[in-house]
Amino acid sequence: MTEPRPTIETVAARAGVGRGTASRVVNGSSQVSPAARAAVLKAIDELGYVPNRAARNLVTRRTDCVALVISEPGERLFTEPYFAGIVRGISSAMAQTPLQLWLSMVQSSAERERAGRFLTREHVDGVLMLSQHADDPLPAKVRASGLPLVLCGQPLAGSAGELELGGMPFVDADNATGARQAAQYLLEQGRRRIACVAGPQDMSAGLARLQGFRQVVGDELVEYGDFSEESGAKAMAALLDREPELDAVFAASDPMAFGAMRVLKGAGRRIPEDVAVIGFDGSPGGRHSDPPLTSVFQPTEEMGREMTRLLLAQLAGEEPAETQIIVETRLELRGSA
Repeated sequence: MTEPRPTIETVAARAGVGRGTASRVVNGSSQVSPAARAAVLKAIDELGYVPNRAARNLVTRRTDCVALVISEPGERLFTEPYFAGIVRGISSAMAQTPLQLWLSMVQSSAERERAGRFLTREHVDGVLMLSQHADDPLPAKVRASGLPLVLCGQPLAGSAGELELGGMPFVDADNATGARQAAQYLLEQGRRRIACVAGPQDMSAGLARLQGFRQVVGDELVEYGDFSEESGAKAMAALLDREPELDAVFAASDPMAFGAMRVLKGAGRRIPEDVAVIGFDGSPGGRHSDPPLTSVFQPTEEMGREMTRLLLAQLAGEEPAETQIIVETRLELRGSA
């Protein structure tokens, strides 16, 4: 005789909790103690419980899917540690829920248009967005649809849909403070011709990091990149042409710092004896560069987890005390500065 299919009541009894607690775990609510969540998940695993999604979705109108939208090409997503850290943090937090994560990478206006048509309540319950630019209409479009949305990075003033994005939940690193720490350290080490390889100025991180640098050093020696290694190399070559005697460089991302270091070595500059270099990310690759890269660390996995926490709270109808979160950065000293 076939064993009866386990129910949420069976799960609750096995876990030693109430039906409501078991249901909250299954539905991804954060209003459950870690011990109770662990007990329910263990019971689900032991019993082989599978929620009847089709029936529940007819009632709740939920899809149990969350979209992660990244406005960058695929090669950067899979090669640059910043994106990997954010995605790891999101994935680890989502693994504690029954929700599925859908990944969408958009670059062109046509891709944004297709994504905008897909991002509706018929397909997903909420949206996480990463690496948005000032002219991107997608955040405002998603917000207008009523879907829960959390951004990685502060919305830019003057960006597309600025009014619609007021009060938008977001998670970001303390970019300006991190850049100030880097610039101040270079000054304290006696560096006087300090250049900056700044990030894109249509992104909040690029703007804030340049602002922090300028508050300490000024803006005489600045070239711009797009956070990629090749753009860092190109900007570094331009800086050397402008100021051959520069003695320090702050790059607004680790990949740009790696590109800058490559150009400096090619020009016969010793690092850090002739030119000190500081990046921004604190990526694992910086520990193995030659020399190891001094960098401003930002806790990307924590940022991904916090983004997920804010989205899950919206899905559960909860109101967190804070919906706009800035995480601390810190300068990690290694061999390049």
